[in-house]
Amino acid sequence: MTDASINASTVQEGDAEFGDYFALLKPRVMSLVVFTALVGLLAAPVGVHPVIGFSAILFIAIGGGASGALNMWWDADIDQVMKRTKSRPIPAGKVEPGEALSLGLALSGLSVIMLALATNVFAGAFLAFTIFFYVVIYTMWLKRATPQNIVIGGAAGAFPPVIGWIAATGSMAVEPWLMFALTFMWTPPHFWALALFMRSDYDDAGVPMLTVTHGRRSTRKHILIYTALLALLAVGTAFSGVGGPIYLVVALVLNALFLHGAWKILRRDEADSEADNFKVERSFFKLSLLYLFLHFGAILAEAVLKPYGLGGW
Repeated sequence: MTDASINASTVQEGDAEFGDYFALLKPRVMSLVVFTALVGLLAAPVGVHPVIGFSAILFIAIGGGASGALNMWWDADIDQVMKRTKSRPIPAGKVEPGEALSLGLALSGLSVIMLALATNVFAGAFLAFTIFFYVVIYTMWLKRATPQNIVIGGAAGAFPPVIGWIAATGSMAVEPWLMFALTFMWTPPHFWALALFMRSDYDDAGVPMLTVTHGRRSTRKHILIYTALLALLAVGTAFSGVGGPIYLVVALVLNALFLHGAWKILRRDEADSEADNFKVERSFFKLSLLYLFLHFGAILAEAVLKPYGLGGW
């Protein structure tokens, strides 16, 4: 992939608007980064000054947005092929690839330096590693090299609560890694459900998603296996330092629903799925979005209520 080839084929004349540059930052993904990082910061067993806390979340968000811009720069060639991504700023001809690269690099440097100054060097260094992991390890290497792209690459999206915790404490602990593991194990069934009803996109773009390399039948089995492992992890987290009765109730209900959804996906054949336009798979995907939000919301509730003797064990 070269900037010149993408410029020639995708970029049309016209000035980009602010919204086009903002779209490069993947705001929906950024919202997940912000929320999980905030939970990691507030769940830490130390008090954080509001200004420092706000600064930490702001710079983590900017770092997440920088990763998104660099991802769109590198993936512009396949984004213009896939239906769900062809309207992104670069393939739509709104922003030149070089502009996305410059924006991503500038925001990466800004976010890392400012997070280190606002909190501690460890947090800044970990944010730098997260950006590197997402852009180089996942986007440039794993995404086009192996069907395990989502499994291994999912670590990039799981780091924010760890960064938030480190920003607050300056140190590691078991609890932020449980939050990391929750997101890490959630990522494969979430994206594989999407891949089941968007397989043609990955076929056309030549991305070796599991549905392309091993077929939908194998993908359905993988979704159930990972969902079962995720359920064990999620319920077990209830008995950790970030858990409590509120989280336990949420985890039991959501994981029962998630397991039921994964089982329904496994039992379906391709004729059933094609007949109702992958209704069950789409429903599972939507549930997966709610799943992660409510788990982290429960962790946040436990952290907020703990000082009043209402959260935690």
